[in-house]
Amino acid sequence: MRNREKILVSGGGLAGLIAAVAFGDSGYEVLCIDPTDENKFKKVDLRTTAYLQPSQLFLQKIGVWPLVQHSSTPLEIMRIADIAGEKLTVKDFNSSDISDAPFGWNVRNLDMREGLLARIKALPNVVFETGLSTASTTSRSTMARVTLSNRRIIDCKLLIAADGRDSPIREQAGVAMKRTEFDQSALSFSVTHELPHNNISTEVHKVGGPFTLVPLPDFEGKPSSAVVWMDKTEDINNIKTLSPTAFNAAITQRSGAVLGKLTSVTNCAKWPIISQLADHFFAERTAFIAETAHVVPPIGAQGLNLSIGDIETLLKLAKSSSDDIGSLTVLKKYHKIRRPIAQSRVIGVGLLNRASKADGPIAARARALGLNAIHNIKPLRHALMQLGIGLR
Repeated sequence: MRNREKILVSGGGLAGLIAAVAFGDSGYEVLCIDPTDENKFKKVDLRTTAYLQPSQLFLQKIGVWPLVQHSSTPLEIMRIADIAGEKLTVKDFNSSDISDAPFGWNVRNLDMREGLLARIKALPNVVFETGLSTASTTSRSTMARVTLSNRRIIDCKLLIAADGRDSPIREQAGVAMKRTEFDQSALSFSVTHELPHNNISTEVHKVGGPFTLVPLPDFEGKPSSAVVWMDKTEDINNIKTLSPTAFNAAITQRSGAVLGKLTSVTNCAKWPIISQLADHFFAERTAFIAETAHVVPPIGAQGLNLSIGDIETLLKLAKSSSDDIGSLTVLKKYHKIRRPIAQSRVIGVGLLNRASKADGPIAARARALGLNAIHNIKPLRHALMQLGIGLR
């Protein structure tokens, strides 16, 4: 039997679009809105995302993965290199140790967005509109009434807030959040390189934060990777002012030349590194997902994968509620399941980030010892690998 309930998703980033597709695929009537004009998205998002095994399975289930699989790159080995100490420390973590499948698959955000929009077009019960945001919301026990920026009024059974880390919906609901700043920023861009990546995702650690190279398909006949470079905000600001030649020299040096000479082939996107956790993942008739609920530093591909877990859990609870998908019972269960998971990721990734950017010889030796211990103790290595990709 098909469900016909009105759901409003506020926020048309990747998480919001995935939520719209997921609920639409299950038969719910969905309206998804975003304030950004669609033509501007291609100029905004230069990043890529690694979709770990559970996320890939969910995207397969809702009909999205077949639309992006051709542009994905499997991540079969995670390589961690530390170049801050007296000598280079390199350890490989192979997905074959714990699974027959890769750890995950890397996809450009623009490719995923195109796949999601194509899936939405194929769902007659899902509508996506850009140039619109939520101006105000009021709720009662039976529905939420949302006034849009064009003064249109939407009555819905469930409002899904995917409107970002500075969410107006969360703020209007009076839900507080805890924010931690790390005095770091990240640069995201793509490069070509001399050596093949062999489907190995490499994190190069040094004082200030990790420099991560994630495999992409070849670009103009050359091996290519996506880069996320985390460092002190002051240093990142200085790096952005470099000439193209100096920038390529700087990124090659920072990478330890693990893939040979690097050449940037895109512009850079920059954003501040923070962690954030909402006190509650719901308000009356409203569920908070993705960065509205939690923000983690870009380490270990936890961000969007954590958000997809939110969506999958919320959908399961909605489908199991025969009477009301946006009831307080459903939303309290969602909060009870997802917030402890998000809290553990926020704390864990925050600690990893602090350890990664710590300065001095003692910190460098501690990182090397810790990396050796994790790699050499097989049960510990397997447990952490399974935890990292969401199999535990």
